[in-house]
Amino acid sequence: MRVLMVEDNEDLARLVTGGLKTAGYLVDHVSTAAEARDLVAAHRFGAVILDLGLPDADGLTIVRDMRAHRDPAAVLVLTARSGIDDKVEGLRSGADDYLVKPFAFEELLARLEALLRRPRELQGLALVLANLRLDTASRQAFVDDEPQVLSAREVAVLEILMRRKGRVVPKRLVEDELSGVAGDLSANAIEVYVHRLRRQLADCGARVAIHTVRGVGYLIRDAAS
Repeated sequence: MRVLMVEDNEDLARLVTGGLKTAGYLVDHVSTAAEARDLVAAHRFGAVILDLGLPDADGLTIVRDMRAHRDPAAVLVLTARSGIDDKVEGLRSGADDYLVKPFAFEELLARLEALLRRPRELQGLALVLANLRLDTASRQAFVDDEPQVLSAREVAVLEILMRRKGRVVPKRLVEDELSGVAGDLSANAIEVYVHRLRRQLADCGARVAIHTVRGVGYLIRDAAS
């Protein structure tokens, strides 16, 4: 699941993004409202963690813009504004949850997981194909209900493919989803992740097949089809 962190406190952003990455999320970080608007317009995020006191605009303007454009991403406001009126305004502007600083990271993670369990377009707690199941909240893959050990990037690739099962997923889309703002993938990284994922699923008896469509991208489907 790809998450956008909008926070101008660099130390806090580093701590939260580091914790989310350890939990298996793909995280982009920006520090201004302008950067956030550009990213949500260009990419699909499962959730946005949003500070309100940004240097160039009130963070609520981002929420309002997202909802005006029917962006279904979950929005978790993370702010020092603790008044009841502030919370009410945030939720009525389109935020899904509101967490006041200072906070415990464990609570933020639990709230994020709860938000991602809510049904939204192209989201879902469990993605299933044959005997393979991916829990998108816990970032855990199961084969015949047995948990499998996959890296965060391998889980991310699997989620991208399973959300579009039976359809060819362009390689450029996979690269975009995985690289984020940092663009930290090498030229052959996607092929490496797909190869490892294909091998691990085969080794654990998953009845799925990941096909490479040369020059186009990848497709996952039931191996029996």
